[in-house]
Amino acid sequence: MKPIIAPSILSADFGQLAKDIEMINRSEAEWVHIDIMDGVFVPNISFGFPVLKYVAKLSKKPLDVHLMIVNPEKFIPEVKALGAHTMNVHYEACPHLHRVIQQIREAGMQPAVTINPATPVALLQDIIRDVYMVLVMSVNPGFGGQKFIEHSVEKVRELRALIERTGSKALIEVDGGVNLETGARLVEAGADALVAGNAVFAAPDPEAMIHQLHDL
Repeated sequence: MKPIIAPSILSADFGQLAKDIEMINRSEAEWVHIDIMDGVFVPNISFGFPVLKYVAKLSKKPLDVHLMIVNPEKFIPEVKALGAHTMNVHYEACPHLHRVIQQIREAGMQPAVTINPATPVALLQDIIRDVYMVLVMSVNPGFGGQKFIEHSVEKVRELRALIERTGSKALIEVDGGVNLETGARLVEAGADALVAGNAVFAAPDPEAMIHQLHDL
């Protein structure tokens, strides 16, 4: 099965945001990936809900919203109001993760959990049956354009084994340093969805790059 491609608008040209979203709408990408950063959980700030409302209005693709923030549960109503398909929260930011996952599902969105590079897959054992998706960070979150962490491929294999062992239906998504070379290895290891930022938006033909990623 072909991987789901989710271009990350964090790497888009914000002076031409409408144009870049139109490109995604035309492309074979399935989702639009949106990173929300608060400057506390990660050392950077991205964009707030006024910008996201604009993106949601223009996008014809489902929104895959990734909250790199503390207390993400406080923003469930705002993310829901965007019409988001998936709300992704960090394992490391949620001491009561099961409750947050339930709240996201009750709000009518698909709940997903993200793990940082240093967070072991084994910690998901007790939540894996309750989530729609797990996002494996293959760079340290906070900045675009970072170098791919090689151990991420093995981590995807571990996660695939956990999903199969527990009978979970969770998808595996990977974000960070994804390009044609790393993407191929991640898909071979068991990834279902690839988040691509620089690989898409820095390409001479972003639409063609999405097509190539989709064919991995």
